[in-house]
Amino acid sequence: MSIRKMIRVMLLDDHLFMLQGLELSLKTQADIQIAGSFSSSQALLEALQRQSVDLVLLDYSLGPDEIDGLNLVRGLKKRFPGMRLLVLSALHNPATVAMVMRSGADGFIGKEVDPSQLPIAIRRVVSGKTYLAETMSEQFREQEISSGDPSTAATNDDTDSLAILATNAALTGREHEVMRCLLDGMSVTQIANKFSRSIKTISTQKQAAYKKLGLNNDNELNKVRYLLEGQ
Repeated sequence: MSIRKMIRVMLLDDHLFMLQGLELSLKTQADIQIAGSFSSSQALLEALQRQSVDLVLLDYSLGPDEIDGLNLVRGLKKRFPGMRLLVLSALHNPATVAMVMRSGADGFIGKEVDPSQLPIAIRRVVSGKTYLAETMSEQFREQEISSGDPSTAATNDDTDSLAILATNAALTGREHEVMRCLLDGMSVTQIANKFSRSIKTISTQKQAAYKKLGLNNDNELNKVRYLLEGQ
């Protein structure tokens, strides 16, 4: 009988009940050890400087004072390249999943998934494979996401907005941040406060992104958000 290697995991979610639920789901697993649970990205980063883990399970949509989900994934992958990342989110439309995976995540799982799937996902990702929940796999093939070609992942191939936002190659990092915040319903003023930039700077980045994405006004952005959220 083979003995499984102990998997050290850290958790990040700004909702206390969700964090406690994750802990309860994993504490029953003999081969998974929770090395820390955190409600802020800063606390997580400080802990990772002190000790290494095999995997971080993190919420994609943190609070307005937190790092943007994509930049958090990118930053973690850059600073801790040997660590695996499993992203947890209530929003898992094809474009969002594609962008997260391209940013360096090793797996993506929805918050509504059966808790029994969580340890399965963790073991798969730690083994070096990519994990997508079954409902996501029905929408697009896993290898198309992990290979960095998300434009093939959208279920509606004729929806240009999905393909453009999924690929997002034309946008700068800061333009991308602004677009993601706008899609989350934040105002220009709120975005300026979040990133400690001037309102004028955010407005300029917004207009530059609109031009690159072929958007003429906020109403068209709302149409894109509608498509992304699959409503």
